[in-house]
Amino acid sequence: MTEKPEVLVYDVPEAGRLLGMGRNKAYAAAAAGEIPTIRFGKLLRVPKVALDRMIEEACAAHAK
Repeated sequence: MTEKPEVLVYDVPEAGRLLGMGRNKAYAAAAAGEIPTIRFGKLLRVPKVALDRMIEEACAAHAK
C-alpha cells in the first residue's frame, strides 16, 4: 500500500472551500492579499503552511 504524499499547496478554489468561501470570493480574497498565495508561472497556489498559520493567528487574535 502506498501513502499519499502530504499536500503542500492548494489551488485557490480549494483553499476557499476550506475557509467556507465560493470560488469567486476565494479569488477576490487572494487578490486582496487576504489569502496568502505564491505563483508558479501562471499557476496561483496557496501554501498549506501559510494558510494554517493565517488561521492560527486569526484564532489567537479572536481569543484575546
